[in-house]
Amino acid sequence: MGVVVLGGGVSGLSCAIRLREAGHAVQLWARELSPHTTSDVAAAIWYPYLASPKERVLRWGQRTLEVLHTLADRPETGVHMVRGTEVFTEPVRDPWWAPSVPGFRRATPGELPPGYTEGYAFEVPVIEMPRYLPFLQERFRALGGHLLQREVHALEEAWSVAPTVVNCTGLGARALVGDEALVPIRGEVLRVSPSPTGQFLLDDSETRGMAYVIPRATDCILGGTAEVGVDSLVPSASQAEGILARCRRLLPESTPLNVVEHKIGLRPGRPSVRLEAEQRADRRVVHNYGHGGAGVTLSWGCAEEVCALVEAGR
Repeated sequence: MGVVVLGGGVSGLSCAIRLREAGHAVQLWARELSPHTTSDVAAAIWYPYLASPKERVLRWGQRTLEVLHTLADRPETGVHMVRGTEVFTEPVRDPWWAPSVPGFRRATPGELPPGYTEGYAFEVPVIEMPRYLPFLQERFRALGGHLLQREVHALEEAWSVAPTVVNCTGLGARALVGDEALVPIRGEVLRVSPSPTGQFLLDDSETRGMAYVIPRATDCILGGTAEVGVDSLVPSASQAEGILARCRRLLPESTPLNVVEHKIGLRPGRPSVRLEAEQRADRRVVHNYGHGGAGVTLSWGCAEEVCALVEAGR
């Protein structure tokens, strides 16, 4: 079957790979390719963040975790298994996604930064997007897929080439299919080098804003923000100062933080992920967007469901 996948981020590339592996003739069209996609800005760590419904997210996330495990520590992928801690200043229950993560446990007092009283300790993949996205592109091409940089303004443009379209356009779906449920969730991060730690640290309960420290092979991502409905891509000096202040509370006193890059991305926020097939006469579109802050976390699970929906439409 001929299929056109729209979107050059992690969702589109993962879908294109799975469809090509299933034997379909696949073209991927993207307005932007790495390093200019929203996916490039992601921290990125396996963590179901700002995505629902929980039951489907858990299933997609579990499958993606399995696939990322198989890619971890292969130099060309940029995927590494990293241990770390999510910390809290008050009592909390285990998170709803805990059963997905082997070895998940409560943190010991010695694993908590000063001022924190509880935490979770676990090991999950950290994905270096500047390496991972080119790896996915090359994997798709090696499978015989065709990658085109092309902006699309209507589904009919893709349907003129293939009867089945997979819509992984993220926030672009607002204009492409008129989905007003989509909202931008602006995120700012700082890249520092060298990394101040070998373990990740997360604090989403920080009342003054979230804080996370995500170490990578040669640098580290500090974050972050989640401004719902804000679509500005202009860096904010005050936000950068706030990120540094919050992250310093997670690190040993006087830890040097050498900022080398300030990045902004717009997460595709939606009340629920849209993953469904839509039939229009003899044409078909499979939607896969609205992953919030969990695009990487859900990528392979969603891609495999997309592939099943495409197969069901034969």
